[in-house]
Amino acid sequence: MGYEAMWRDLGLNMEEHDKLLGGLVSEFKEAFLERKGPKGMDYFYWVVSEAHGRLIEELLEVKRNGGKVVGGFCAYVPEEVVVAAGGRFVGVCGGTQFSIPYGEGILPRNLCPLIKSAFGFMVGNLCPYYKVLDLLVGETTCDGKKKAWEIFDYYMDVYKMELPQMKRDVDREAWFREVVLFKGKMEEISGRKIGEDELEEGIRLINKKRRALIHLYQLRKRNPSPISGLDALLIAQVAYYDEPGRFAEKLEKLCQELEEGNHSYKGPRILVSGCPMPLPFWKVHRIIEGSGAIVVCEESCVGTRYFWNLVEERVPGVEGKLRAISDRYLNINCSCFTPNSERVEGIVRFSREYKVDGVIHFNLQFCTTYSMEFIKVKKRLEEEGIPLLEVETDYGLQDTGQLKTRIEAFVESITY
Repeated sequence: MGYEAMWRDLGLNMEEHDKLLGGLVSEFKEAFLERKGPKGMDYFYWVVSEAHGRLIEELLEVKRNGGKVVGGFCAYVPEEVVVAAGGRFVGVCGGTQFSIPYGEGILPRNLCPLIKSAFGFMVGNLCPYYKVLDLLVGETTCDGKKKAWEIFDYYMDVYKMELPQMKRDVDREAWFREVVLFKGKMEEISGRKIGEDELEEGIRLINKKRRALIHLYQLRKRNPSPISGLDALLIAQVAYYDEPGRFAEKLEKLCQELEEGNHSYKGPRILVSGCPMPLPFWKVHRIIEGSGAIVVCEESCVGTRYFWNLVEERVPGVEGKLRAISDRYLNINCSCFTPNSERVEGIVRFSREYKVDGVIHFNLQFCTTYSMEFIKVKKRLEEEGIPLLEVETDYGLQDTGQLKTRIEAFVESITY
C-alpha cells in the first residue's frame, strides 16, 4: 500500500522525503535483509520498513480515537504517564546525516549530530512523527538540548522537563515535582483525569516492554550469543516507536526462538558504551561485527539505560505511584549527572556479567559530557584490566574507513 496521500496531507517535503527513504531502504537491505537471522526478527524488520507508513497510520488512529501522541528523543520522558492519559509515546526522527544540512542551516555546525539531525527532520518537513504530535517533550540532559528547545519553540511548542544534574534528596524531590507537573500537562491536553488505576495500567504496560528487553539482554550473556548485536540494536531502536504491548509480545516470541539455541554468533565479545544510537544509525555495530567480533551489550540510552530498571508496581496512591515512576527514571545513569560513579561502575559490572573481551566507548562529535566522562571510564577499566577503545564519530560515512582500521586492530588485539 502506498502512503503518498497521507504524507502529502501531513505536509512532508515529498521530493526530499523520497530521497531519504530511497537511501535508507538501500542501507537497511544491505545491513539486515541480505543475511539470515532468527525468524522472529521479521517482525522488527517490518516495523522499520513501516516506520513512516503503517506506524504513522496507527498514530493517526490513536488521535481519531481521542488519544494524544507525545514525542521525544530521550529515555527520561515518563512513558507511563502518557499511557495513563490514554496516549502513545513515540521517538522522533534524528539518527541520520541526511537531515543535518537542514539543521545546520539554522543551528551551529559544532553541535551534537543528534540535535542537528532531529531539528533538520522537523524544519525540513522530512519526519511524519513531528506532524502527528500533540506534544513534544524536551529535557535538560545537556546544554545543547537545553538551548535547542528554545529554537524548536519557533516552530512548535515544546514542553520542557527540568532534569536535575545531581542525585541528592533535594534533587530527587525536584524531579518528582517535574513528574507531577508532567501528569498535569497530560491531563490538560488529554482532558482525562489520571488516577491510581490509570497509572498502574501505564506502569504495568511499560514494565512489560522493559521485561521483554531484559529477557533479550539476559540471553545475550550466553556464549556464543544467540543473536547478533546489530539485530539487538535494531530491537532497542524499535522499542521507542512500536506499540508497547505488541512489541513485548513479539519480542518474547523471538526470545523463545533464541532459547531453542538454533542460532549462534561467535567472536570476541564487545560491550558498546556511551552515546545513544537512534534509528537508523547502525554504522559502528556494522563495522564491529564486520571485523569478526560480536556486540553482546549496549550501555546506552538505546540499550540498558532505557529498560534495565523497572517501576515498582502496586504502590498505593497516586502520589506513591508518581514517586515510584520518578525514582526509576532518576536512576538512569546519564553522563549529564555529577558525580556519576554509578555509570562507570555499571560499565564494569556489565563487562563482567557479559564476559566481554573488550569495551568500545562510542562518542558522538561535540558531545561534551560523554567525551569528558571517558576519562573516568578509561581509568576505571584500566584498573580492572578491561581492554578499551574510544571512537568518536557522527552519522556520516566519510570516516568509515578510518573507523574500520581502528576497530579491526582493536579486535585483533583482544583475539585470543
